[in-house]
Amino acid sequence: MNPLAALGLVALGGLAYSAGYEVRAFRVRQLTVPVLPAGARPVRILHISDMHLTPRQKRKQAWLRTLGELGADFTIVTGDFWASAKALPALLHALEPQLRGPGAFVFGSNDYYGPRPKNPARYLGRDRGRRIHGEELPWQDLRHALTSAGWFDLTQRRVRSDINGNSVELRGVDDPHLQRDDYALVAGPRAPVDVALGVTHAPYLRILDAMEEDGVDLILSGHTHGGQLCLPGVGALVTNCDLDRRRAKGLHRHRRSWLHVSAGVGTNPFTPVRFACNPEATLLTLVPRA
Repeated sequence: MNPLAALGLVALGGLAYSAGYEVRAFRVRQLTVPVLPAGARPVRILHISDMHLTPRQKRKQAWLRTLGELGADFTIVTGDFWASAKALPALLHALEPQLRGPGAFVFGSNDYYGPRPKNPARYLGRDRGRRIHGEELPWQDLRHALTSAGWFDLTQRRVRSDINGNSVELRGVDDPHLQRDDYALVAGPRAPVDVALGVTHAPYLRILDAMEEDGVDLILSGHTHGGQLCLPGVGALVTNCDLDRRRAKGLHRHRRSWLHVSAGVGTNPFTPVRFACNPEATLLTLVPRA
């Protein structure tokens, strides 16, 4: 076979695998984070991000509903819930098991604006700060639905709660990718609680640094899709922000804080591919420090 033809077949096979199988190969990652004081009861937090849900994605909706079987004490969603103005009923159906319990959220860029076709090569290039928006989505309706279920809206807010017998402070910002964040509104040393959590859609260093300096124990974010297209032995090619590629997904240290970046559940519907980067949600079990 001609070498170019063989290379083309390999490329087509990889595309078929990433678009036909891996993008729907949902999994749950389970991690332990030592951030609680001695003697504290463990806290199980379900971290979901970047669902980019549309009404026709029945398999994704069904899988999201199974996450209720994990028995988490608290759910945190780090934005990019949907990808369609008509997705709210499907989204609430998918999250219904989680909405029965306590939770919190922030929004990402794709909660405010719908997707539109773009040149995929732009994603692999340097981010020059130019944003191309689709239609404005009814994000106020989404916010109302989530807060009506009792979830905390952490958009530029600090709140305190009790989770499984532990006092918890949560602080969050609006989407840094759209430069809607204003950390000054939530800045300040952590409260005298058992654990302090920070929540942001996109893990830009200005937010991570500020939260770490204020004593936040664990920061949760999404946005990167784990790189979405990864290479074995290399990892993520890009993070779509100023976070280093090594930390595009998973649990890492950010100086004195822990940082968890979700690889996310979905993709932009115009680029429905993943390679070496399964869609995922994460069950984080917070335990006492050693």
